[in-house]
Amino acid sequence: MNKIFYFSFILLFWIEPYFAQHHELSDQPVMWKGKPQDVLDSTSLLYAFKTGSTAGHFRYYFSQTTNEGALSDYYANAIGGGLRFETNSFHHFQFAVSGFYFFNIGSSILHNPDPITGVLSRYETGLFDIENPDNHKDMDRLEELYLKYNLKRGKVLIGRQLINTPLINIQDGRMRGTGVEGIWLDHKIQKSIRFQGGLITAFSPRSTTKWFKGAESIGLYSQGLNPDGTPSQFQGNLELPFVGVGSFTWNPTKDIEYQAWDYHLPAILNSTFHQIVAQKHLHKLTWSNGAQFIRQWALADGGNADQSMTYISKGAKSLTFGFRSELQFEKWHYSLNYNRITAEGRYLFPREWGRDPFFTFLPRERNEGFGDVHAIVLKVKNQNNASDFKKSSFALGYVQMPDVKNYALNKYGLPSYLQANLDVRFQLSKLMQGLEGQLLFVCKYAIGELYDNPKYQINKVNMLLTNFVLNYHF
Repeated sequence: MNKIFYFSFILLFWIEPYFAQHHELSDQPVMWKGKPQDVLDSTSLLYAFKTGSTAGHFRYYFSQTTNEGALSDYYANAIGGGLRFETNSFHHFQFAVSGFYFFNIGSSILHNPDPITGVLSRYETGLFDIENPDNHKDMDRLEELYLKYNLKRGKVLIGRQLINTPLINIQDGRMRGTGVEGIWLDHKIQKSIRFQGGLITAFSPRSTTKWFKGAESIGLYSQGLNPDGTPSQFQGNLELPFVGVGSFTWNPTKDIEYQAWDYHLPAILNSTFHQIVAQKHLHKLTWSNGAQFIRQWALADGGNADQSMTYISKGAKSLTFGFRSELQFEKWHYSLNYNRITAEGRYLFPREWGRDPFFTFLPRERNEGFGDVHAIVLKVKNQNNASDFKKSSFALGYVQMPDVKNYALNKYGLPSYLQANLDVRFQLSKLMQGLEGQLLFVCKYAIGELYDNPKYQINKVNMLLTNFVLNYHF
């Protein structure tokens, strides 16, 4: 038996090279063959891949929160990069894939709570993985993976993708934005009418690295309080097979746009969003005016028959509306914005899925989870395409909130506040073309009652947030 085995081994050793593929040292490895020597058939699938487009992105993000008094301060440095590839069209089909990685290269100890309040860092932890704040180096995510079919006036995408809608959007104010998984249609029925919508089955929220089913993604951020003041316990206690989204955009003229959106969370919540914006061109300026309206109502039990574990109380409703008036000169834009959430109920939508769509929205704060709110915001923006400093803006907002102990209308214990934002952005040219940056200062000051309780203050009011961001796109 040993002689037969030995003979077979010698025979295989001598014969195998004649059948196996042989590589000279000058050949490229099989995995990366590179461009073929022969001319490709432009109708082939290989041609679609070889002539596809590639894009890259490097990002650096510094964040620092300075809280008043003895409350803890925080800082963090994040760096990362990613690549994206999309094929050329092949019988109207295209395939795309992208991924991103990032690292913590220096920060406060993010898992340590503030010794006075027991509260963790808010903005700095959000740069990384909120599920594992101690992870400094193994953070990456497959961000896009979809198949697209191009229509004559639109497209259909199936798979993991990035979308921007009023309530579900990438909200990219950290290292990476929010991604969704499902099927999405974007189609112009005619020149003035556009339809968007689809079914979403999974999310990869900002500040996470994983993909979660619809219900699993709700509550990854703070769950806040129930209307009776007890801690919300809806995370892990909801069922959501899909999120249905549908929209209609109409442009009766080039200066008028109307949008209607509906977001359906079966057995939990339905939200409708309406917005109309009209502009008039005057001598050397454009005058724009807009109005918004959002109506929400609970479906079935609001997510769970046990109201301590539900997302929205059974039978609950909310109403919000807002207005904007803006003057646009050649380089300067001035706008006055107002938003009202009535006292009928809390405006609710999962924070993990996107930021507020309100005209009064200011980066680094939102009004989701609240009712009986008045917000007034003045915004000034300078747009100068002839300079490397492309855009700078200043905003000042007054937000009147319900009392922090009015739990039925104040889910997160946020007092009334003043907020001022200074935002400077630059985009370099010539030798440094592709490099762009942002410097953002956010100052928030409490004008509501804090009841001498620092938990209503830390990372919310009486604080200064500094962000410095560098992006290099290629």
